[in-house]
Amino acid sequence: MKNLIYFIVKNRIAVIIILTAFIIASMFSTIQKLAIDNSLSIWFLEDNSRYKEYLEYQEQYGSDEIIIALLEVENALESSAVEHLKALSADLEGLDFVELVFNFSNAKYPSFSRSQLSFEPLYDTNRSLQSQERLLAQMPAISNQLITDNGQAYFCYIQLKPTPDIEENRTAIVSKLHQVISGYYEQFALSGPPVLNEAYNKGIFKESISFGLFTILVIVVILLLLLPDKKYVLIALSSVGVPLVLLFGWVTALGFSLNMISMLIPTILMVYSVCDAIHIINIFHKEREANPASTKIELIYSSFKKSFIPCLFTTLTTLLSYLALYVSPLPAFKNMGLVSSLGLLLCFVFVYIVCAIGFSFIPKNVSLISSECSAPRQKQLSHSLAAWSSIHPHKIIVVFSMILLFGVLSISRVEINTDSLDLLANGPDKNQLQRVEQSLKGTSRLQLIVSPKSNTILLNTKGINDLEGFQNTLAQHPKINNPISLVNIKRILQKRNPLLRASSLASQNLEIIDTSDSSGFFRFLTDDKKSAIMTLSLPQMSSVELEAVVTFIDERFVEYFDLNDYTLKVNGFAAVYTQLNRFIVNTQLNSFLAAFFAAFLCLFIFVKRLRITLLVLLPNLIPLALLVLVMVLWHIPLGVTTAMITPIMIGIAMDDTIHLMYNYKRYKAMSMSTVDAMNQAIIYTAPALFASSLALIAGFLVIASSAVPAVKVFGILCAVAVFAALLMDLLFLPALLKKYDKH
Repeated sequence: MKNLIYFIVKNRIAVIIILTAFIIASMFSTIQKLAIDNSLSIWFLEDNSRYKEYLEYQEQYGSDEIIIALLEVENALESSAVEHLKALSADLEGLDFVELVFNFSNAKYPSFSRSQLSFEPLYDTNRSLQSQERLLAQMPAISNQLITDNGQAYFCYIQLKPTPDIEENRTAIVSKLHQVISGYYEQFALSGPPVLNEAYNKGIFKESISFGLFTILVIVVILLLLLPDKKYVLIALSSVGVPLVLLFGWVTALGFSLNMISMLIPTILMVYSVCDAIHIINIFHKEREANPASTKIELIYSSFKKSFIPCLFTTLTTLLSYLALYVSPLPAFKNMGLVSSLGLLLCFVFVYIVCAIGFSFIPKNVSLISSECSAPRQKQLSHSLAAWSSIHPHKIIVVFSMILLFGVLSISRVEINTDSLDLLANGPDKNQLQRVEQSLKGTSRLQLIVSPKSNTILLNTKGINDLEGFQNTLAQHPKINNPISLVNIKRILQKRNPLLRASSLASQNLEIIDTSDSSGFFRFLTDDKKSAIMTLSLPQMSSVELEAVVTFIDERFVEYFDLNDYTLKVNGFAAVYTQLNRFIVNTQLNSFLAAFFAAFLCLFIFVKRLRITLLVLLPNLIPLALLVLVMVLWHIPLGVTTAMITPIMIGIAMDDTIHLMYNYKRYKAMSMSTVDAMNQAIIYTAPALFASSLALIAGFLVIASSAVPAVKVFGILCAVAVFAALLMDLLFLPALLKKYDKH
């Protein structure tokens, strides 16, 4: 190590030039290639059966990437307004990324004449206003999805081409649609999955930048307040910035994209790396004070030697905790784990390189402010904490053990749920979604395919009646709006011709439905004309509510159809979204077990005594138990952002423990008693622990400033866990060791 330090210091100008060149190249790569990807593909592996079914469904039945435009007019039934809408539809249909456009201007209704079923335009310039209103009243399920109740706005559905084409050009697509629609309507609102996804992307990009800037500002303030001298601030900031810039330069060159999970990486890595820098700087400052006659190389070597082992193990435990996310079934978490682990490794390497160069520039004859004067309150608090754990070890152990017990008992009460609205930042996009939802009562859709098995006929009189009973029951669910199927054709025809029988709508009359319905937006039959398709409109809702809706659909299907004769397939993004809860549970369980095992192994290698390892592990579980209690008491669900919190917190909580245990072992090796060794370890380590924990808390509070509710909750919970981990290391751990470490 000493030779390496000598080489870096001797060639520091060359090293700085090389690093500068790499930094410039990395920044250029990041600016040129950094992309935002919050698509469905980041949440599901390609070999996932439900995801594959979803992609096949899109190819066969059209993309369910549908943009819904709410277009405000004075009177939706005026001929001039309809012609205006028709002109917009023509322009939209001319765009190469649009599959079809459906609205009042091109909608059709069924007509039955002379035993022949046909479709006629819903709007006709020759039809009187009263006749038009009567016609719309005869088909409320469809008309409610075309015109608002007050008749002063249209709903225009823009179906995009299949997902792979959409993901590459989502920003350009949404921007172009805004441009085209604004040329026709002054007042309009857009919603639907593509618009919401683009809103996610814009929010992620904006918050990634703001998080980075706020984190840097917060770190500067913390460093100015807590470092032993202001001259170290530039060194600490450089040790934070260099690895982060290099990391994103490399991963963006490999095609890495930010999403609502990975956007947290810059902030997390900045506060992690500054924690190591704080520990190294504090040790270097103390070495400089204690050994004023030593050379720069000797001082750097001495400080690196004392900090290397604890920093190595803290990096290792945190790195393995993030790497544990790789066992998650969600690609977003896998990428988060890999990139964060690589970033932590770079931070560990470059914090020493940057500190070696920075320390070498500090003139030997410059007097730095003594740490004895710079942090008297920290010193006083350190002595108080050391005394408390000696005076009240039993009370401390009982109180924190009860928190651990209550936390473990409360695990089963944590709700597992992801609300899609909590993933969207408060702002114009969310307001537009709520405007459309309020008028339409739903902006996403499911398609149900009811298929007969062999030798079973669905499209006969009984089959259509059974389908009607099934649809009537579904329509009673408060979250299901406007089911559309063959049943609606039957109802419309019978309202217009009360003598029409259901048998007249049997198989022989259904062959022309799909080809006659030129809008193509609502499909009634599969291509082979053997299975019926029902389209359901759903509002944005949580994964728990969505699971309940799908379960309700399955249960009602059994009531009307014999499973020996019929099958039901639920298609659409909403159906895939229901799997998130199961994936979250798997992520939480598998990643936690992997992180726990890795942390235990690292701790055992570090401590080398099984009994003490188990004792030391207990304080690192209490922050997780406290998180469980907070989530239960405040009804905070475990969702896509909070699913990774336990494996991450295992690594964070272990960091301070390792630094404290390293100095505890060092003082024990000097033949001190357990109590004296722990007290000295607290007094020596606490100032750095305060600074590093404060940096972590501040970093997570920056994340808690997010306008995205789910990200805000993640930041708050992490800040709470870091504060709890600090208390455990300075109170509970010392009390345990003072009472039970008699070796």
